[in-house]
Amino acid sequence: MAGTHILMVDDDEKLCRLVREYLGTFGYTVSVAHNGLAGLDAAGAHDFDAILLDVMMPGLDGFEVLKRLRLRSNVPVLMLTGLGDEADRIIGLETGADDYLPKTFSTRELLARLRAVLRRSHRQAPAAPSAAVTVGDVSADPSTRTALHAGQMLILTPVEFDILLALLHAAGRIKTREQLLLEVADRDFEVFDRSIDVHISSLRRKLGDDPKSPRYIQTVRSAGYMLLKPGSPGPA
Repeated sequence: MAGTHILMVDDDEKLCRLVREYLGTFGYTVSVAHNGLAGLDAAGAHDFDAILLDVMMPGLDGFEVLKRLRLRSNVPVLMLTGLGDEADRIIGLETGADDYLPKTFSTRELLARLRAVLRRSHRQAPAAPSAAVTVGDVSADPSTRTALHAGQMLILTPVEFDILLALLHAAGRIKTREQLLLEVADRDFEVFDRSIDVHISSLRRKLGDDPKSPRYIQTVRSAGYMLLKPGSPGPA
């Protein structure tokens, strides 16, 4: 990961120094902003490979920073929080976070999560690019990490893209939550057992899909999800 440039947005200066020094030993460059507005300015001025974003900051909190950031960028975001409530984790994932890490993290866990997020990122070129996959009016191209819906570009996070690609490859067949986690997560997501559901919900919104009468992504009760082929009624 030498040459990888990370932005850390956190008002805890001591933690920022610790993370900068630790990640620096692995070849990462870490820039720091100590409030939300400064973080947004930095993210707009430089091309970062990933962002570590604190939730609880004075003024502009991490949720609002992420919301504004997602209007213009798909840079991978790993959120840091002192909050343990599941609802707060889900808010971050729904807003577009790629992963969530409680502030009780060890530096080794931070490094592992960061590496996983970067592996999923569109900034990391795949070792063996595959051909684009198209089902109906939805397509995804792994070589460019781009997705289209009815000819229009879909703005997806790295996790959303990988889930969509997995569903496209398995069109007409059920993908369990566990299978999707293994294919896109690169790590154990047991503390975020609703993470796939949240990302699927976001994908549906971007596809203009109605979960009660889906045209694209069918929920299969007690099993998982399936991308419907054109004209398919889905499972009974």
